[in-house]
Amino acid sequence: MLADIDTWVLDLDNTLYPAETGLADQMNVRIRAYLSNLFGTDEAEALRLQAQLVAEHGTTLRGLMNTRSIDPHDYLAWEHTIDYAVLRPDPVLAEVLRGLPGRRYLYTNGSAYHAEQVLGRLGLTGCIDGVFDILAADLVPKPYDESLDAFLASFGIDPVRAAMFDDLEVNLTGPHERGMTTVWVTSGTPYEQLADRRWRAADLPGFLRANI
Repeated sequence: MLADIDTWVLDLDNTLYPAETGLADQMNVRIRAYLSNLFGTDEAEALRLQAQLVAEHGTTLRGLMNTRSIDPHDYLAWEHTIDYAVLRPDPVLAEVLRGLPGRRYLYTNGSAYHAEQVLGRLGLTGCIDGVFDILAADLVPKPYDESLDAFLASFGIDPVRAAMFDDLEVNLTGPHERGMTTVWVTSGTPYEQLADRRWRAADLPGFLRANI
């Protein structure tokens, strides 16, 4: 079913590892701590601010850059002081990714440092041909078109021959409109087809094995 795909675009957090690890939750705790420190507020207000910034600007970082002109490198350094030891190697996913025909890219709203740490812990470093992080996108996150355009141009990707996997459905709208096959990685049934070139999958390795 994915025989025409020769480029595989993978999100990182809660896509290559399950949300149950709590790593993304750790990042959110650090983000709220940053907001509390910046605004001199408590955690409840920091949570409200985080939700508002994400809703209005796509990510907390973009919102703070737009509204407070913060140093993004300082923010990323604060956000990523988390415990990566909660992740374990995933040899099954590694085997499946290595067997995919064509190129495999990581497209993340996180930093390259964060990606390196996660890939290393999962045992997936050698499975990825390139990483496109938030700094490569000039700090414009998914799902903004400018970010997607920069990613596609960076690696010379033909969207019609590409499949993108992400745990946030909103990040897949633009790619689908460009002709990409999209796979929403979320809980539920192992995998199902939602529409033409649109899928949902809870079992990423299982989906790939069954459809290539």
